Amino acid sequence: MPLDLFAGIPVTDYAAALPWYARFFGGEPSFLPNDIEAVWEVAEHRYIYIVEDPERAGNALVLSFVDDLDTRVDAIARRGIEATKRETYDGGVTKVSYRDADGNEISYGGGAG
Repeated sequence: MPLDLFAGIPVTDYAAALPWYARFFGGEPSFLPNDIEAVWEVAEHRYIYIVEDPERAGNALVLSFVDDLDTRVDAIARRGIEATKRETYDGGVTKVSYRDADGNEISYGGGAG
């Protein structure tokens, strides 16, 4: 049986956050479960969703490792979103982080394998 993984990102204002996330992920949500949630399937059985939850907004940390880090970073930049931080760790692993308007951190990592 496959494992479905959902990583949630609480936002203050769903309607304001939705366009930023659509640009970040490069498309509209995979599905909309209700009026305050949007879900993107980022890989088979792996999802990232935003949900309006003002009390918890700004505290999410989501990191996904990818094989095509530079390609993804370039594509996100072409959509008008710049990384807030780029770090390279021992062993050559790189982490590129982005922050939404609430301060939630969404990162991609890749490199040495």
